[in-house]
Amino acid sequence: MHPKLTMKSDPTPAAIHQGVGSRLATTPDAIGATWIPTRSSLWSMGITLVVGLMVLGGDRTAGFAAEKPNVVVFLVDDLGYMDIGANNADCFYETPNIDSLADSAMRFTDGYAANPVCSPTRYSLMTGKYPSRVDATNFFSGARSGRFRPAPLNDQMPLDEITIAQAMRSGGYATFFAGKWHLGSSEEYYPQHRGFDVNIGGYHRGGPYTGKRYFAPFENPQIEVESPAGDHLPDRLARETAKFIADHKDQPFFAYLSFYSVHTPLMGRPDLVGKYKAKAAAINGIEFADEEQVLGDQPRKVRILQKHAVYAAMVEAMDEAVGKVLKQLDDSGVADNTIVIFTSDNGGLSTSEGSPTSNLPFRGGKGWVYEGGIREPWIVRYPGITKAGSISSEPICSIDLFPTVAAAAGVAPDHEIDGVNLLPALKGEPLEPRPLFWHYPHYSNQGGIPGGAIREGDYKLVERYEDGRVHLYNLNRDAGEQTDLAKQQPQRVDQMRQRLHAWYKTVDAKFLQPKDGGPDPWRP
Repeated sequence: MHPKLTMKSDPTPAAIHQGVGSRLATTPDAIGATWIPTRSSLWSMGITLVVGLMVLGGDRTAGFAAEKPNVVVFLVDDLGYMDIGANNADCFYETPNIDSLADSAMRFTDGYAANPVCSPTRYSLMTGKYPSRVDATNFFSGARSGRFRPAPLNDQMPLDEITIAQAMRSGGYATFFAGKWHLGSSEEYYPQHRGFDVNIGGYHRGGPYTGKRYFAPFENPQIEVESPAGDHLPDRLARETAKFIADHKDQPFFAYLSFYSVHTPLMGRPDLVGKYKAKAAAINGIEFADEEQVLGDQPRKVRILQKHAVYAAMVEAMDEAVGKVLKQLDDSGVADNTIVIFTSDNGGLSTSEGSPTSNLPFRGGKGWVYEGGIREPWIVRYPGITKAGSISSEPICSIDLFPTVAAAAGVAPDHEIDGVNLLPALKGEPLEPRPLFWHYPHYSNQGGIPGGAIREGDYKLVERYEDGRVHLYNLNRDAGEQTDLAKQQPQRVDQMRQRLHAWYKTVDAKFLQPKDGGPDPWRP
C-alpha cells in the first residue's frame, strides 16, 4: 500500500492509534516474504553510497523552484509529538503559531529523531548520518551506569564531519545559528567553526544553566551583548533570528534556530504560568501511572495527563518566538521562497526531572526507545512543493534533513550519508521503502532501557541490550506498544533482528560493558 496524502483534520489520540503505520506496507508484510534492498534501503542500512547532489540547473528537473530557496529550521529541545495542537486536538498547551504553520505546510505523522536524547539527534541533523557511526550515542558527557557500564561514548562531533551549514555556505548561503548546540566541549567544536557565519548562544552546555537561566542576565559566553535584566531567552533568540533574516533578505540564507526551550530547568514567564495554573485547575484526572522499572529497586512513574502550568508556559513562549520569526519572513517579503522545517530532538520529558508532559498515546518519553522517546513533531513548508494542510504518513527521520535541504539548495556534497531526500514525500509521493534504526547502549537519566530498535513497515522490533530480549509491536494497531507479538510471529522477529544486527555491523555499533568482576552483558 502506498502512503496516502490527505488534507489536515483535527488529530486525536484515537486517530493516531488507527493511522500509525497503516500505509507503510511497502515492505513485505507476509511472513517469509523477501526484503529486496533498494537504493534508499541500502542507504539507510549504512551500506556505502556516495552522495552526489548535482547543482540544479535552470530547468530544475528535480522539481525544485527556479529560485534558490532560503531555509529556516526550528529545532525545539525535548518537545514531544503530542505537545502541539497540530498533532493533538486535546493539547493542554496553546501553540497557535506552530498550528498555523502546519495549516500552511505538510505535517508528518511518523517523523522520528535518530536517538531518544539530544546530542545524537543534533549530530544526525547536522550530518545526515546515524550517530552510531561515530559513537555519539548519548547526550554529550552522559555516562550513567546500571547493571552494566554503558558503551564507550564519543562526546564531540568530529571536526572532519561535513555539516549542513558548511554545505550551504559552500553554495553561497549566509548561515546563522542561535540557541542550543551541545556538540562539543571546546570552542573549535562550536557553530562558528562548523559552517555558521553567526553563532548566538551555542556552546557546549545542554541547557541554560548560567546566570538567571531562561531570564537575563544569561551569562552565556556566546551571547556577546547581554540582554536587559528579565529578557526571556526564547524571545532573545527569535529577535536575533528575525534580524538576521531582515539583514539577508536579498541573498540566500540558512537560519537554524535551536531553542533551549523546553528543556529543564522548568521556568516560565509569570504571566503565562498564571494563565495555565488557572487552566489546570479546571482539569481533573489521574496524572501519573506506572512505567516499567529498569532498576528493580526504583519504581518509575510516567505522566499521563498534560496539565503542568510551568511547562505549558514554556511551550507557549516558544510558540510565540516561532511566530516572531515567521512574521519576519512575511515582513521581509521572502516567505514565498523560504523552506520552513519544524521538529524536535527527542520525545517529551515524561518519566523524570519533574515529568512535565505526557506523550500518550505513545509509551515512554525522552530517554526511551519506545515511540514516546523518538516520535517527533515534523512540519515542512516548501512553497510550490508542499500542499497547505497536507499530511504525510511516511516514516522519516532527522537523518533526512541534510540531504533534503542540500538538494533544495543545489549544493553538491560528495560524501557518505544515511538520510534520503524527502522531495517525493513533500510532493505527496511515496518514498522507497526502507527500515529505520535506533541504537541507545546507555542508561538514560530518564530511566530508559539500553536498547535498539528497527521500524519496518507497520512493525517495530525493540531489542534490550542487557539480556537480548526482544519485543515486536504492530504500530498500526498498537501505537502505545502494549501488545508484544514476538511469540506469535517468531519468523518476523528473526528477519527484523537479522536486519538490525546487520546494520549494527555497518555502523560499528558499540554495546554495554561489564563492570569489574561482574557478569558479561548480552552481545548481538
